[in-house]
Amino acid sequence: MNDFSPHVSKKILITGGIGFIGSHTATELINSGYEVIIVDNLSNSDIKILDGIEKITKIRPQFYKKDVSEINQLETIFKEHSDIQAIIHFAASKAVGESVEQPLKYYQNNLMGLINILNSMITYKIPNLIFSSSCTVYGQPKKLPVTENSPIAKAESPYGNTKIISEEIIADTIKTNKNLKAIALRYFNPIGAHPSVEIGELPIGIPNNLIPFVTQTAFGIRTELKVFGNDYNTPDGTPIRDYINVVDLAKAHVKAAERLLENSNSDNLEFFNIGTGKGNSVLEIIKTFEEVTNIKLPYQIVGRRAGDIEKIWAETTKANETLNWKAEISLEKTLLSAWEWEKNFRKNFENDNI
Repeated sequence: MNDFSPHVSKKILITGGIGFIGSHTATELINSGYEVIIVDNLSNSDIKILDGIEKITKIRPQFYKKDVSEINQLETIFKEHSDIQAIIHFAASKAVGESVEQPLKYYQNNLMGLINILNSMITYKIPNLIFSSSCTVYGQPKKLPVTENSPIAKAESPYGNTKIISEEIIADTIKTNKNLKAIALRYFNPIGAHPSVEIGELPIGIPNNLIPFVTQTAFGIRTELKVFGNDYNTPDGTPIRDYINVVDLAKAHVKAAERLLENSNSDNLEFFNIGTGKGNSVLEIIKTFEEVTNIKLPYQIVGRRAGDIEKIWAETTKANETLNWKAEISLEKTLLSAWEWEKNFRKNFENDNI
């Protein structure tokens, strides 16, 4: 093993670093001694999150408002920072339902962004990539829990398809560029907020994800929560997902960065499931939220949503053993952190149109 330590300054570029997962990952990396640069076009994020990162870490990362789907916008960054050691690529459109309605937006943004990042890595000799993938690549699995060797299924949505195609693009690029290495982290469902409640999930407009809709409903911003379908083949009829605390998820990126920068992985491309290994239904989430906050949530059962799958949860042994990472924060603490974040944000920015 070489003398690399995560506390030795190493420079990492995070695309989409003002977003939900990106901001928490930036925070964990800075707290682990990395130098972080953030690029984000702020299309689904707010610059105030940068203030939150600074409050937590006492360091303000250098920030560029750029769009990774426009390669000419990236050249300035790479010319100014010739010593970037790795890129963590989050920047992408991510709403399943919206992707069904606007497929070309998702193919244009998600695939061109990745292609531009890979081209830049080759041009500027940046050796390491951590890619933000998704459990959507497994579609509706025939066998649960899913492992990294579970079959890649035909995508249920254009969003899911962009993740499958992106993994294939990375694999093909690495085959012909032996100096490149990548780790693709297949996330399950990230929720919650940093315990400081300085950063959290901040959707622009009407939320597409369950938890911000839950917290906004609890706060009174939304009149009621919609539950998309109660006729699935699950114990209570509602879809089951593997909900993981976003701080736990962010820490997996630190472990992945260590693995790449230490040169300890034998393969140039590795895949890891990042989840808790346990599934919870939508109604279980609602009930647990009500229990930890003592707030009754008004909700309505409506029809199924296009692109949604019935149930999925992770087998995480590979990440536990190879990355030396595991999810540690309970569902109860996670939901409570999301609620505390919502209250804190509304108290401090109640006049903002968000």
